[in-house]
Amino acid sequence: MPQAKPSSRSSLGAAARRELHELIAINPSDRPWELPFAVAMAAGLPMLLGAWFGDMVHGALASIGAMVIVYVPRTRLEHRMVTVMAAAFAMIACYAFGQLSQFIPPARAPIITGVAVIVTMACRYYRVVPPGPLFFVLATAIGAYAPGDVADATTRLGVFALGSIGAVIVVFFYNLHILRSRDPLPASPPPLPEDLLDVVVIDALIIGLFVGLSLGAAQLLALEKPYWVPVSCLAVIQGASLRAVWNRQAQRIIGTLIGLGVTWGLVRYAADPWAVAVAVTALTFCVETAIVRHYAFAAIFITPLTILLAEASIPGEAGGSALIAARFADTVLGSFIGLVGGVCLHNSAFRQRLKRWLR
Repeated sequence: MPQAKPSSRSSLGAAARRELHELIAINPSDRPWELPFAVAMAAGLPMLLGAWFGDMVHGALASIGAMVIVYVPRTRLEHRMVTVMAAAFAMIACYAFGQLSQFIPPARAPIITGVAVIVTMACRYYRVVPPGPLFFVLATAIGAYAPGDVADATTRLGVFALGSIGAVIVVFFYNLHILRSRDPLPASPPPLPEDLLDVVVIDALIIGLFVGLSLGAAQLLALEKPYWVPVSCLAVIQGASLRAVWNRQAQRIIGTLIGLGVTWGLVRYAADPWAVAVAVTALTFCVETAIVRHYAFAAIFITPLTILLAEASIPGEAGGSALIAARFADTVLGSFIGLVGGVCLHNSAFRQRLKRWLR
């Protein structure tokens, strides 16, 4: 017994050091710098045009549509283009479904949940590169809470589609350039038929369920902009393992907390449209450079980027400290629900019960 306490303390210390190492470890990356540059151009050009024409709302909306560029795979040219064009069509459809739910408020949660389930199934089946269903759900949620009438909705949908189409054009020229120096990889095969239920259907149902629960919790708490909560939930729950989900949750909260400080400075000192457009372009480049190396570091840039885009595309009165506090609360709530969802997602007993029920 006297030897148990030192052993316990050493085990606890080893566990703490292991967790700290997981949180601060920098991952290697062979991502070419041209890809972050292309993503920054696709997202930044609509913002620069918005500043030129004095219409930052539509500029930000087109930039969100342009985020389809992050789904370009490392395959042959024809497969790259088909994939990105299919993703663009899906993003436009998701935004349209979100706008449809805007006019039927009780349908918001079911539509966002359904989109999360269907898009996650597609991403699992076609082995879509990260961030997987994240931007599709984000587009749906922003469309669901955008104010305006039917005429405004059709205009916004057209602007969103133009942003996605512009990103496809940028992808084409990026592919022509990068394939001259980098050999393409083979396309990932879909899951085996016997794995479809487990890998595709069950994962999608659990993820969609917790995305819907997070939105329901945000609405129950009467949060001003509840769509931030399911987006944070989805970003966390997608970890490849329970440890990855835990690390993603901790890194997202830490990175968000630091990123909110950056956001506060941008909101306070970069209110000029041109400054916002340049900030979005620079932040996008930083995110795409850092995301494959360390998620918490990338979250420092993700937080101000998403807030600038979403707040500009959906005008509101909140700003400064109130905006910072609201977004941090949304992130913590969504990350916690995403962690609970990750426990269920990687719990074999829960998955077996769900599988028996589905069969």
